Parts: sequence; structure tokens; C-alpha cells
Amino acid sequence: MVDNKNKVVPTDGLTGLKENLQADSLSGFLVFLLALPLSLGIAKASEFPPIMGLITAMIGGILVSLIAGSRLTIKGPAAGLIVIVAGSVAELGGGNNELGWHLALGAVVLAGVFQVLFGVFKFGKLADFFPLAAVEGMLAAIGIIILSKQLHVLLGINPVNELTGKPLVEPLELIKLLPHSFINFNASSTIIGVVSLIIIFGMPMIKHPLVKKIPAPLIVLVVTIPLAIMIGLKESNPKGFVHFDKGLFDILAINVSFAGFSQTATFIKYVVMFALVGSLEALLTVKAIDIMDPFKRKSDYNKDLIAIGAGNIFAGVLGGLPMISEVARSSANVNYGGKTRWANFFHGVAILLFLIFATVFSDLIPTSALAAMLIGVGVKLAHPRVFKHMFHIGVEQLIIFIVTIIVTLSTDIGLRDFAVGAIKGQILSAIPSISLVDITHHLSQTNFPQAAYICKNAFVHFPSATIHLILVNVFEYPVTQMLLAKYQQQWIICPDNGILTMITRDKPIELYTIDCTGTSTLLSITSRIAAILPHLLQHADTPTLPLASKLVEKYPLRP
Repeated sequence: MVDNKNKVVPTDGLTGLKENLQADSLSGFLVFLLALPLSLGIAKASEFPPIMGLITAMIGGILVSLIAGSRLTIKGPAAGLIVIVAGSVAELGGGNNELGWHLALGAVVLAGVFQVLFGVFKFGKLADFFPLAAVEGMLAAIGIIILSKQLHVLLGINPVNELTGKPLVEPLELIKLLPHSFINFNASSTIIGVVSLIIIFGMPMIKHPLVKKIPAPLIVLVVTIPLAIMIGLKESNPKGFVHFDKGLFDILAINVSFAGFSQTATFIKYVVMFALVGSLEALLTVKAIDIMDPFKRKSDYNKDLIAIGAGNIFAGVLGGLPMISEVARSSANVNYGGKTRWANFFHGVAILLFLIFATVFSDLIPTSALAAMLIGVGVKLAHPRVFKHMFHIGVEQLIIFIVTIIVTLSTDIGLRDFAVGAIKGQILSAIPSISLVDITHHLSQTNFPQAAYICKNAFVHFPSATIHLILVNVFEYPVTQMLLAKYQQQWIICPDNGILTMITRDKPIELYTIDCTGTSTLLSITSRIAAILPHLLQHADTPTLPLASKLVEKYPLRP
């Protein structure tokens, strides 16, 4: 076939496979080199097992490519869905990521069914009616959210939620903790991350055509894997690597669970978000790649929605992330010379081969290197030129754009208030007659001086035998013990993190330790404390406490 510019349009189907084998296989392999680290990083950031990002990419390449309505798009996990996927794991699993993963898969599968129906009922054209500014605002917000999380990872820090002990996903909390991570960075992880950033942002500045053919993420892996060995990353940060404990044949199983239906409102919320946001992003990518297509072919949006829906059903059953037509890999496919759907197919085959031998690569790829790659994606999504473009379009579009960003970033799932209520419930269950007084539960997670100042000044106004429970920064470091101190005829229970010294200064105290071995969440620690309180009240002078040991007689604490 010949178009109006006398370009021979590549043939589709098996004939196209034969005619374009060299171009498509080469492009597919180069896209694989780009997709490999990004799929791992996206899965890890989404709180899925990292290898499951590759399962999605494999299905998107081998299966979906054969039935898709677009010829040049690459299907796989996308950074634009990280926040939704991570949120589904956290909410449905209640802090248990393993359970949350299985339950989130149920939402992915059901969303895939809806996407198939979207295609059957010709909803593909609805993308034309969705405000561009809202789409751009959502993507820019996602870019900011990616940056808020991955900057911590690049520095070798993993901020966690005070309630669950699991990694934080709420962006404003992550942004507030950035100064702390910059102060307490892991040197080895940061070196690898900075080197990776130099590669990610420096390579596009090199105009040599050969360099342009090489994916920057591939160079990141080639450089950082030996660099991690040289600088001793495994010794300074043993968890700073992507871990594969199983290969393809070990993980092939039915991993989906539909037990999330019991959390009806939450489950439906994520089904709707996966279906609508995923479909919208996929359609917009197809439209963008159609514009880039040198042969100016028109994709079948509805057929593509059906293909993506089928891929999500299959991926969700096996444990993979939701997939879309991914814009970075798709545009790379065009630039690498891919001509037909077979480029996506070859990319999937390469992923399959990697998965077969995945365990060989376990604990080799630094997570800070993957974080740098995702930071590159985040910067592109939230680049200042996007804001400038919205301003030039019009003030009303800029307002829609900014409002969308604010709404996306300011989600609050109320974890702190829930924690306070749950802890009070534990204490009242142990001692029904006790009186509870809140001093404050709105302290910054890492502001020890502020917490000590408030406690020290409130302390003198309480009667003797009052018990003060101070929970500041409980999960910044692993908690193996809490401190119980008798100070000026009152009791203080707090983490062993220095705050007690700030409160008591050099005054004598009677000190005990509370064993917290085996606890993994804030509520499991406070449950152990609640069990001690009745004994503490009954034996106020010389307490005999379960799970507690007297550390010294009486002595002054010093910094």
C-alpha cells in the first residue's frame, strides 16, 4: 500500500512480520532494554512484587499486540497508575502488602472487563470530549507524586506510615519528610542515584545519532551494577537492591482474589479508577503515537480498548499490574524504527526470556538506580514547560490544570485520626475506668524538640501517677524496645530515640525497657503497652511488669 506521500505503508499480519522482521525485532529489543528497568521500578513503587511488572509487560507484548487496534504502541505497566495501584494495595490490604496485592488484582481484573465493554460499546471516542487541561493536570500531579516518593528511595531512605509501618504513599507527607531524608541519606545509595540521574538527564543532550539509539536506562544498569559492588552498597544498605526469589515458572499461578468485594466502597472506587484513568491514558497515548507515525495510520480506539481490557484480565489473574499503551516506550518504538505491531510482540518475547532466567539477576540492580529512572519520568510529566503551555492556551485552562493538581495531591485517607482512635480503644479495653486526655497528635513526625517542648510544659500540670504516652517517630527506625520512665512521680512511655533525654534533661529517673520484639506496626506496639498499664497502676511504687525489664536503679540521663 502507498500513502499520499508515496511512502510504502507496512503490511499488517503475518505478511508484515516477514517484510519488517529486521526493523521490528531490532526496535522490539531496544524497547525491551528500556522497558525492563522501568517495569521493575513501576511495580516496586506500586507496592507489587517487582517481577510482576515484567509479567504485565510480557502479556502486553506477546498477547495484546496480536489483537490491539494500534500498530506502534507498546503495552505495559505505566508510571501514571503508580499512585492508584499503591493506594489500592494499602487500602484493600489494611497495611498488609501481600494481602493488598492479591485483593488489588481483583479490582484490576474487573476493571479489565469494563474496558472490554468500553470497546464493545464504542466508548473510544469519549476521549475527545475529556478536557485536555484536566488530563495534563492529572499527569503533572502524578509526576509530582512520583518525585515525592522516588527522591527518598534515591537517597536510600524508605519513609513509612506511623500506623501500619508500611511505606508512605500520601504525597504531601512524603514531601514534608524530604528535608529529613536529605539530612540522613545513605551515602552509597545516593552516589548510585546521582550517577544515574547524570546519565538519565545527560544522555539526551548528546546529539550523536548512535548515542540516541541507546536507551539511557540500559546505560544506567551497565554503570550502576558494577558501581554498587565497588562502593559496597550491599554492606551499607542490604535492602537497596531489587530481589527476585523466584523465576517465571515459580510465579505462574492464579494470584487474584475477589475477597475485596467485602470492602464494597473501596473496591468499587479502585475498579472505577483503574478502568477510567487507565482507559483515558491508553487512548491519549494511542492518539499521540498516531501523530508520530511516519505513515500516518489511524488506530482503532475501540479495538485497542478491548485488547487492553483483555490484557488486564489476564495480567490481573496472574498477578501483574494494570497495563496501558505506555507513551515513553511507544514513542521510543517509533524513534527506533518499529513499523508494525510485531515490534511490541518482540519486546514481549525478550521480557519472557528474561523472566525465565530472572533469579540470576537477583540483588544486582540497585533500587536507587530505578528511582533515578522514575525521577526522569516524573520530571517529564511535571516539567515547568507543561505549566507554561497551559498558561499560553488560556487562563481558564490553567485554572483547570492547577485545580486538578491540587485535588490529586491533597488526598487524605485519615490514617492519623484512625490511629488515635484505635490506640484509645486499646487503652480503654485494658482499663475501662481510665481518663484519657489528648495533649496533641499533630506533631511533625521528626520534630523531636517540638514534641519535647510541648510535653515538658504540659507535664507539670498533671497529677502524680499520670501516664504519658509519647509516640513520635516510632517507625523512623526499627523499634525493638520502648522506654518506661518514672519522672517526678509520673510515668512516661516513649520510643528509645532520644526524646526522653530532651524532656527530663539531667533530672533523676527510674527507667525500664518494654520489649517490642516481633512488633511490626504502631498498633501492635501500643497493644503491648496497653497490656502493661493495669500492672503499672496496681503497683505504682515498685511495678512488676510483663514484657518490661528494669534498666538501672535511679540515674540522670544525659545526651
